[in-house]
Amino acid sequence: MNPLMLKPLTRYLLAPLWCALLAAPLWAQTAPAAPPPPAAPPSVQAAATATPVAPPSVAATPALPNSQDYRLGAGDAIGVQVYQSPDLSIDARVSESGVISYPLVGSVQLGGLTIAEAEKKIGDALRSGGFVKVPQVNIVLRQVRGNQVAVLGQVSRPGRFPLETFNTRVSDMLAAAGGTTATGDDVLILTGQRDGKPFRKVIDIPGLFLNAKSDEDIVVTGGDTLYVNKAPMFYIYGEAQRPGPYRIERGMTVMQALAQGGGPTVRGSQNRLKLHRRDASGKVVEITPNLNDPIRPEDVIYVRESLF
Repeated sequence: MNPLMLKPLTRYLLAPLWCALLAAPLWAQTAPAAPPPPAAPPSVQAAATATPVAPPSVAATPALPNSQDYRLGAGDAIGVQVYQSPDLSIDARVSESGVISYPLVGSVQLGGLTIAEAEKKIGDALRSGGFVKVPQVNIVLRQVRGNQVAVLGQVSRPGRFPLETFNTRVSDMLAAAGGTTATGDDVLILTGQRDGKPFRKVIDIPGLFLNAKSDEDIVVTGGDTLYVNKAPMFYIYGEAQRPGPYRIERGMTVMQALAQGGGPTVRGSQNRLKLHRRDASGKVVEITPNLNDPIRPEDVIYVRESLF
């Protein structure tokens, strides 16, 4: 083939391909858009957009009524705060007469009031005096010194304990004092005042915890005193393994008392016991006890030597 004819022929063959390449962008611009995906059913859309429901939580304990809140007493330290009035926010201590000195108002009687009642009383005084139009008073109990209960006698930590809640019971105060000692009695004596009259009650200590619901676990008030006396004792001497004084347990018999002292020695005999006891007139008498006889306070058991 003539080389001169090759150039026009190549141009003729490549012309369609060149046109196709030039038209490609135009096809891309004018191509129809892909159809949108099918819409989800309404129920599915509602489920997707619905706010997730939180699992049910445990119901909160209802708030206690204000009438049952802690009541302020002499010696209590409080902080009084008034919203947007820093000059009226003070720390004060309730006096022996139950009053505090408050700016602009003067003496305010707060003794015997609950926290909510004290807040309302100070707020009313600020409003009626024209010092604050809408006072928002908040009282914080910083230290409890007014309402206290004394726990004395045979307890681990005798002393005075504050009533930090309104429903503190006898068992709570006994636990705060560390419980009774090894020589403490099974009963305690609660004294105080109720309705302005002297009050005294003897309470069985084991019954506070052994019974499912004890009516003797009463609520204590400020000024009450709990006293645990020393437990009744008996004494054993003579031919006993461990002579000395011992605490009388409930329903203890002479045999159990003898076992408390370790029993008789090899020279002693449980059949030759003598019991020294006070009679109704207070005179000490000597008797020969039966092993099943009950032990009484201040009994003295003498273990004599065996005859053989």
